[in-house]
Amino acid sequence: MAFSGLTTYLAGSHLIQPHQHKIDTREIDGLPYTNVQIPSKSGSVLSGWYLAGDSNKPGVLLMHGVRSDRTEMATRAKFLHEEGYSVLLFDFQSHGESKGDGITFGYLESLDAAAALHFLKQKVANRPVGIIGVSLGGASALLGKAAKACQALVTESVYPTLDQAVADRLRMVLGSWGGYLTPLLTYQLKPRLGFSSSALRPIDHLSQLTCPVFIISGDKDRRTTVEETKAMFAAAHAPKELWIVKGAGHVDFSKFTPEVYREKVLQFLRENLEKI
Repeated sequence: MAFSGLTTYLAGSHLIQPHQHKIDTREIDGLPYTNVQIPSKSGSVLSGWYLAGDSNKPGVLLMHGVRSDRTEMATRAKFLHEEGYSVLLFDFQSHGESKGDGITFGYLESLDAAAALHFLKQKVANRPVGIIGVSLGGASALLGKAAKACQALVTESVYPTLDQAVADRLRMVLGSWGGYLTPLLTYQLKPRLGFSSSALRPIDHLSQLTCPVFIISGDKDRRTTVEETKAMFAAAHAPKELWIVKGAGHVDFSKFTPEVYREKVLQFLRENLEKI
């Protein structure tokens, strides 16, 4: 038992460790981006890129997954900008070039999402704004004010609750019994980060949304299972769409099936942003 406790403590230390590094701009070379700095109530100043689009087109906020950075969203930024959208992509606190003391799985990052959305709304004036959030990005949109303030939301591979996310990952490493160690990891949240896992339940926030929602996940994803994704979809109000990507795990769908992904996402945004 002592060994299990030490192992999970070390695992917890690794999971919350900041993932900061210099950003490689090659992913977005050739696009007319502007470097931006966005103050957030998380305590961080968020580093990002802004791409101004057509004056009559909506804006789209792009939010990356955990232990990643804004370059994860570069493929999406390219085809959205080609479509004429204004686009903002940024690094969450404790990621990329944004400072922070540790990853909080959506708790502080939800404040970053709200700050980034406010920044984008100022840039596009009275035009509609959509959000595409991958994993941590989608959870952060749902956990705070961002999802309630946008006009269309795309979530990709978003966990329903942190307890389920932790259990899924432990089972991947340790087998079926690994899920029983979940409390040893989630118990660390309160003393180490100041909140409990009950604060990280994106599924509870879906029912509060009035905007259209497009929920995407892979049928081979072991980090966010098909059953969990269907539960997320069931919690959302119409209008809503669900896409279970065949053969996909917890991957970047914009690269796994680029043409289909682009077509489906653009269709969703055209129908729910451009007709407002």
